[in-house]
Amino acid sequence: MTDPKTPALTDPQPNAKRQDLQPDTVNPGGTLTDNMGHPISDDQNSLKAGALGPTLLEDHFLREKLHHFDHERIPERIVHARGSGAHGYFELTRSLAEYTTAQVLTEVGAQTPTFVRFSTVAGFRGSPDTPRDIRGFAVKFYTPQGIWDLVGNNAPVFFIQDAIKFPDLVHSVKPEPHNEIPQASAAHDTFWDFISLTPESLHTIMWAMSDRAIPRSFDTMEGFGVHTFRLINAEGKVTLVKYHWKPVLGLHSLVWDEAQKIAGKDPDYNRRLMWDTIDGGGTLEWQFGVQLFTEEQAAGWDFDFRDPTKIVPEALVPVEIVGRLVLNRNPDNFFSETEQVAFMPSNIVPGMDFTEDPLLQGRNFSYLDTQFSRLGGPNWQELPINRPLTPPQNNQRDGHMRRTINPGRVSYYPNSLDTGSPTPDPQEGFRSHPVMMSGVKVRERPESFSDHVGQARLFWNSLTPIEREHLCRAFQFELANVETRHVRLAMLDQIERVHPVLASQVAIALGEPPRAEQTAKPGGTQDSAEEMALLATANADVTAAAGVQHDPALSQRAPSEHKAEPTPRGRLVALLAGDGVDVAAVEAVQAALKAQEAKFHVVGPHLGDLGGVQATKTFSTASPVVYDGVYALGGTAGGLPLAEHPDAQMFVAEAYRHYKPVGAHGQDGEALLDAVAGRTAPLTFAKDEALGVVTGNPETFTQALARHRYWNRLSPQA
Repeated sequence: MTDPKTPALTDPQPNAKRQDLQPDTVNPGGTLTDNMGHPISDDQNSLKAGALGPTLLEDHFLREKLHHFDHERIPERIVHARGSGAHGYFELTRSLAEYTTAQVLTEVGAQTPTFVRFSTVAGFRGSPDTPRDIRGFAVKFYTPQGIWDLVGNNAPVFFIQDAIKFPDLVHSVKPEPHNEIPQASAAHDTFWDFISLTPESLHTIMWAMSDRAIPRSFDTMEGFGVHTFRLINAEGKVTLVKYHWKPVLGLHSLVWDEAQKIAGKDPDYNRRLMWDTIDGGGTLEWQFGVQLFTEEQAAGWDFDFRDPTKIVPEALVPVEIVGRLVLNRNPDNFFSETEQVAFMPSNIVPGMDFTEDPLLQGRNFSYLDTQFSRLGGPNWQELPINRPLTPPQNNQRDGHMRRTINPGRVSYYPNSLDTGSPTPDPQEGFRSHPVMMSGVKVRERPESFSDHVGQARLFWNSLTPIEREHLCRAFQFELANVETRHVRLAMLDQIERVHPVLASQVAIALGEPPRAEQTAKPGGTQDSAEEMALLATANADVTAAAGVQHDPALSQRAPSEHKAEPTPRGRLVALLAGDGVDVAAVEAVQAALKAQEAKFHVVGPHLGDLGGVQATKTFSTASPVVYDGVYALGGTAGGLPLAEHPDAQMFVAEAYRHYKPVGAHGQDGEALLDAVAGRTAPLTFAKDEALGVVTGNPETFTQALARHRYWNRLSPQA
């Protein structure tokens, strides 16, 4: 019989967490008070001995206000300090009852409340959104069986195999301690010194140098659970699982030139996109997938599923879609929710268990430890954003800032007082899977973790030519910022293990001899068709992938299962217009964009009325790098036809150079396109729909917008 004092597990609904937070949400209004509820008569002036006299210590309102202000900041996260979050729900679409007893993965149609935080790894809390970096993708599920935290990244692998190296990794990538430079960047000596001496990092470095490390938005990047976990069914049978988030809008990234410029133009770029989307009634959505396999299957592979620097290729074990994640509500208070939310990979629910992944084992210790330090004590779970929907029942008491009131005299188990509760539940409670283990205490890595190159080659083989070009240029940029030559040379040795042609192209940019016979001239800050063509031929022999040599799921551009169909939904377009613009033309393109759930700003020479059209941005407050496409409509600016205005020309030229779709209406709009022909080197500007330049009706432009980038402006094989 259920103890009447123990709350029953309830079926969560998507609004359940919002209702749970409501008692702690105070709306503004009424009389101003202090923190003790005393009404305040004057909040503009402190209490003084005369208008020009000294301030009096008896002014308890002043002392309380300054006291709170002086202590408003808490320590920022050591890693993942720069983050943004949103509320939503997870809905299961296919039951995994065959594999687990976890209700969140067995009850089809149930909508479990979630809070998701996206983050960069290396930068401080005030750093920009768009540096080259791995992104955190942490999901908190408020399930009927307690909190489940799936604390992952937008890369499926990690830099190190053992948690004992995590402090060293982070120390190396953070600003160098003697001058605290550079901010939010891996392009410096200490990071690459560490990486050059840590061969196990090679696979993850390939992901970090790829376009995956500069996502266009949170909802156009994948998420991964990184580690392998166990699922346990009602009979105690174990199935191994890896978790995946597949974006509904598809996989899209910035180009490096954009990422750098956006950091200055709008350092809140990714955060702003998510906030504005949800604030405007939109959603961010992902499919939830699992890779399921057994230990018997894994025993035949030439890599170890416990190794966090390895993936299980989707070409080997396909991802099965079993649910979806929808984010639809912004936080009410950034600090109380996004900043104070605490994730722990050790937060799993009955029906799940860990594997012997040494990095996961260390994370399970470290995350709990850091919450104590950052959030001030052992009761951080009582913060509204962190507490489960089912109230905790245990014998823990007291501690800093305890808010739970536990009546009665019993705070221990077993007891015969107070009905003997709460009591463990052997049937429904969490149980670890019994794994037989024995061995001599050693500080060693297993031999099955020893291949550090094979899957780095698999990733390289799976990229399209333009993705290889971008990865090569990322290495060129990063290592050119390393001042110490022997570190650069050591990294070239590591890259050569992936492929000598890749190492050669990086070496040439560093002023070093190439490592292969055939080379191409690098493009510098621009993509190079010649270099891309050479890199496209540089395939490597893959090991540690169970025979898989190429996996299209690893590419952002290659077609594969579960990749979304191209869509203009969520894209942001700059509509360039001047005074006297054709109102009907503006309304036509706006209607076409709205019909496809795309967004737009009218960008003009000034804010306000352009003659029946309202400009919401100006050439000085907007930048082409924050838009997914540009549409030219004509008009005048400062007495000049818009086609002759330098800022308007720059908008079109920059969008074209970044491979974005460009459109125009009428003679005036097309004149602006014609005016930029000489400003797009090394690309050759051409009004060609196949190259994403549209001068027809607005519906054709929205179709072009769905494709996102037109890499064929560089080369047909891109």
